[in-house]
Amino acid sequence: MLGVLILAGLVGRVWAQTADPGLTFEVASIKPAAPQGNGRMMVGARGGPGTVDPGRYSTFNMPLKLLLTQAYGVRDFQISGPGWLDTERFDITAKVPPGTTKDQFKVMLQNLLAERFKMEVHREQKDLPLYTLSVGKGGPKLKETELDPGALTAPMNDGSGPGRGGAQSVPLPPPRPGEFPKLPAGRPGMLVMFAEGHLRMTAVGQGVSNLADFLSTQLGRPVVDKTGLTGKYDFQMDFAPEPGQGPMRGMALGPPPPGAGGGGEGSGPAASVSEPGAPNLITAVQQLGFKLDSGKGPVDLIVIDKAEKVPTEN
Repeated sequence: MLGVLILAGLVGRVWAQTADPGLTFEVASIKPAAPQGNGRMMVGARGGPGTVDPGRYSTFNMPLKLLLTQAYGVRDFQISGPGWLDTERFDITAKVPPGTTKDQFKVMLQNLLAERFKMEVHREQKDLPLYTLSVGKGGPKLKETELDPGALTAPMNDGSGPGRGGAQSVPLPPPRPGEFPKLPAGRPGMLVMFAEGHLRMTAVGQGVSNLADFLSTQLGRPVVDKTGLTGKYDFQMDFAPEPGQGPMRGMALGPPPPGAGGGGEGSGPAASVSEPGAPNLITAVQQLGFKLDSGKGPVDLIVIDKAEKVPTEN
């Protein structure tokens, strides 16, 4: 099965925002998702502010942890709570009031989850493992984008949901056999596709901060951009994901990949056996002219103090 995502810009943090209990959806329904068969696992969100359907938001088969990442604008590894947050999945349909902003939408989703799951949360900060992305000895191997500056600031009007990180699922023309799909001409974004045992990430008109964001999704830990590069670039990265990597890591809070050790240019994720014909992630990053070093630093967390498995009736 081929999975396609277009990743747009980062969603701003909401740590300073106090949830307004008066911000609610006009109507909302949450139901446990039906089991999926045939070994398939499909998860998605659609609509909401900033899309072609701003007045309606829907999800299907979404783990509660992933819903929390959307509500609070964080990553799955920033959610701390009971293990069933990873496994219990839900379908949501909600009517969004006219004129709702993206920040207001997040608060509405926070309030909805708190109400239906009797959820209590708090924020805290801890020193946790993270990675820094910096330029390698040979310098970056990126191409300055040729897109018009206006195209780089145009809204992504594709009907996808306002999830954390701007992850957007969009229809693309089916690729020819043996080929990966491409972004529409003149459109910035990050296209990620899995096929033939490896992932291909294609970026058009993206900053290095977007690459750091993508790497953080794959590694399950923050990746801090220390490159100092501020331009917009076109680049491509092919790699074979390893166990425990990727946005669907079982939605688990596992440990980071072990340090490489043995000297070199600093410790980082370890290299290991990959699919034939595709490097692992650390090698692919080096091929772009960068390096990843492991360390520790402050990470903002959303801690779930209390929540019920079954939502209250709609």
